[in-house]
Amino acid sequence: MGSCFSSESRSPHPGSPMSAIGIQKKKSFKRRAASRNSSFDYRREEHLHRIPGRRFLNGSSEVAALFSQQGKKGTNQDAMIVWENFGSRTDTVFCGVFDGHGPHGHMVAKRVRDSLPLKLSAHWEVNTKSEDVLREINLNSLDSLNSLDVSVITAVEEPSASTDVEEVQKHPDALKESFLNAFKVMDRELRSVTNIDCFCSGTTAVTLVKQGRELVIGNVGDSRAVLGTRDKDDYITAVQLTVDLKPNLPVEAERIRKCKGRVFALRDEPGVARVWLPNTDSPGLAMARAFGDFCLKDFGLISVPEVSYRRLTDKDEFIVLATDGIWDVLSNEEVVKVVASSTRSSAAKALVETAVRGWKTKYANSKVDDCAVVCLFLNSKSNDMSSASRAVATEKEADRHEQGELSDESREEVLEQEDLNEEVGKEWSALEGVSRVNTLVTLPRFVPEKEDKKAIGGTKMKKQ
Repeated sequence: MGSCFSSESRSPHPGSPMSAIGIQKKKSFKRRAASRNSSFDYRREEHLHRIPGRRFLNGSSEVAALFSQQGKKGTNQDAMIVWENFGSRTDTVFCGVFDGHGPHGHMVAKRVRDSLPLKLSAHWEVNTKSEDVLREINLNSLDSLNSLDVSVITAVEEPSASTDVEEVQKHPDALKESFLNAFKVMDRELRSVTNIDCFCSGTTAVTLVKQGRELVIGNVGDSRAVLGTRDKDDYITAVQLTVDLKPNLPVEAERIRKCKGRVFALRDEPGVARVWLPNTDSPGLAMARAFGDFCLKDFGLISVPEVSYRRLTDKDEFIVLATDGIWDVLSNEEVVKVVASSTRSSAAKALVETAVRGWKTKYANSKVDDCAVVCLFLNSKSNDMSSASRAVATEKEADRHEQGELSDESREEVLEQEDLNEEVGKEWSALEGVSRVNTLVTLPRFVPEKEDKKAIGGTKMKKQ
């Protein structure tokens, strides 16, 4: 951990009087700055919490359900948001989940939750207006051709005839650019804030904007977005919309190594690639992109999002955004099945509860991770899932029984019995069979009552 801190090369000698005075002034300045920032953050949060249609706590609305639950590792470092009528557009919704890590990951996640949507909305507004101005200039240019020969006008107007058809794609293009700009500005802001230490703390972010049938997703880290849609046989199936941006991906590993960062897995978790500083086995970050984590930003870690576009269809029923506390124990198909068989208001909570049971039954000796889920429903038939969805889920389950597969309840009973039959005190690695348990290796998690006892001077974190 000691390697994650840098010293000022031009600082006075540690034993000199000027050193003590300088340190005292610096601490006093930081306290005043932190106090001002805290006051500003409080006023900003109060304003944000009063915005209609903006939700960040457990609950549901007509179009979405949210639920988060603290795990067994300390403070809940997950955050989530649903913002209806986003950007003052009645047909637009913003959703996001954020998984913090490091000593102050919970603060980073909340900061990004509150600030990123505002930056995205502002950039989107500017980019949309810029496109409108360019479109008007192009139209005026076409009008100036009216005095030319008819054949020339026809030739010029051929591409412009498709302008109205392509206009649907204009705003998603502006939105894609807005995602890139907003993520860049957000990470720059985190570097400059004085009341949150983001040097060895950061967060993932999987976010989306849905406007009508247009869907744009921006993603950094290993949180995930999955679509619940109907196949040709009218079964509910899962379509993964994002890629888990981890260091084991060849393109991510290549970028990190080109920047002198290192990528390798620990001996006791060979399937989990991590990012390390060039000359020190720290911090061991298990993702290739993230907000914050500035100790690694010069060595290949980036906050540039993967931005994707999709046009939704009538077969698409819902989108699930979730942190890896869900995906570490449930497959995409299992997640979609749980949501499809739940009411809208209870879907997110049911998914978290299913994941918690999965942690307890599959990995009984590991600590349950924090979980955060946003379920965005894409039709307005009713507050509950349609009866057709329930019928399909029931029919599919019946098919599974006919094929001799166990139901979730039966499988859980078998696993519980197997756990009871295991030898008491048998050593078992919490990392066994799990894609990732600890995001960071050499940093302590933030525990409020033990804040003054954080191991900073190069001490390695005890595996949780």
